[in-house]
Amino acid sequence: MTTTADITDACAEKFARYAGLLDGELPSWLLPIREAALAQFTKQGFPTVRDEEWRHTNITPLAETEFESADPDATRVSPGQIRRFRLGAGNETALVFVNGYFAEHLSDVAALPKGVRVMDLAKALAADLPAVRNHYARYAGIGKNAFAALNTAFAGRGAFVEIPRGAMVETPIHLLYVSCEEEPTVAHPRNLIVAGEGSQFRVIEHYVALDQGVYFNNVVTEVVAAENVVGDHCKVIRESNRAYHIATLGIHQARSSHISSQTICLGGALVRNDINSVLNGEGAHCDLDGLYMLGGKQHADNHLRVEHRSPHTSSREFFRGILDDRSQGVFCGRIIVRPGAQKIDAKQTNKNLLLSDRAQINTKPQLEILADDVKCTHGATIGQIDEDAIFYLRSRGISEDAARSLLTYAFAGESLAQVRDRRLRAQLEQLVLSRLPNGELLRGLA
Repeated sequence: MTTTADITDACAEKFARYAGLLDGELPSWLLPIREAALAQFTKQGFPTVRDEEWRHTNITPLAETEFESADPDATRVSPGQIRRFRLGAGNETALVFVNGYFAEHLSDVAALPKGVRVMDLAKALAADLPAVRNHYARYAGIGKNAFAALNTAFAGRGAFVEIPRGAMVETPIHLLYVSCEEEPTVAHPRNLIVAGEGSQFRVIEHYVALDQGVYFNNVVTEVVAAENVVGDHCKVIRESNRAYHIATLGIHQARSSHISSQTICLGGALVRNDINSVLNGEGAHCDLDGLYMLGGKQHADNHLRVEHRSPHTSSREFFRGILDDRSQGVFCGRIIVRPGAQKIDAKQTNKNLLLSDRAQINTKPQLEILADDVKCTHGATIGQIDEDAIFYLRSRGISEDAARSLLTYAFAGESLAQVRDRRLRAQLEQLVLSRLPNGELLRGLA
């Protein structure tokens, strides 16, 4: 049986071959970063349930699967195969990746404000762009995250987005990752979003599958917001129900910046999202919102860490979970207020709706406050559908299944309403309805 130690050794061997293939293609400063990341990964190894941060998430099924690199030929996927995932072909800026590789023939770059860059990260690295050199691999936190370290060692493909000072990008930049391999494969997508002072941006990070294959997406996204930036980031996970998706999102904010980030999880056999936000300037604010809708034996783990380093900063975290069948959910939210960070306003909420007696949720909101003039709250709820509400709807001629679906949809709708792009929101609403009994009867509501 393959063990996590075996995989750690195999990764080290693959890295040696990988580094040799890349020699001379990338800037000299990148190799030491990769080598340090691999050393950190080798030292840590994969986490186990004995690690406090992973005690509710067992990655043994992932460890026992032998993954290979995917076929780099992205041309085998046609525009017609991904049309249902696009937000409006020909009228959007979209970078499309197939099994982790950039697919130029599927991508579109609409007219963008002067100075805005949206491009394949591999090309940005090869060009040694200043924004990449100054920010790459600085915010993911590989010190305690083996998967982020593994990504940093092997990544080189993904998206690079740079918004210069004062630029306004109103149309969402769509980063679409498509998986379609039949054999177990692994990809390490890496996204870097750098927003200059006073700029505005909207980015949608979207993971989808063309079939129900087994694969592993190990993702890292870094968002860097300078002073007075207003940014909206939305991540949607619609992986195969046999896939593994483990991701790290690192957000770093300067003074008076405002970042909102949503995570919508509607697919994947095992999903883990580590979201780390650092408020490093007075007046900075972040909103972290999420929805996970699970069924069968799906498992989703959301770990949030919001660090207030400067005074007069604020944050809001609101994650909702809907769990059916034998699915399992984990929510761990941690707000940290550093010494001297006074006048903090932070709130964290996790609400869960259990549709089955066999579904499980482990929720753990936490506060770590090292300052004395703050306003911080946290809370969590776990419950089932209100039977009084069911009775009321049935008394109005609605069947029991339709009533339960209506109330479940309303619960999910609080999160879906936060999705700013109406086209994406419509896709998600229809997807949620399709997973509910008699959901087709409610389509007129979406």
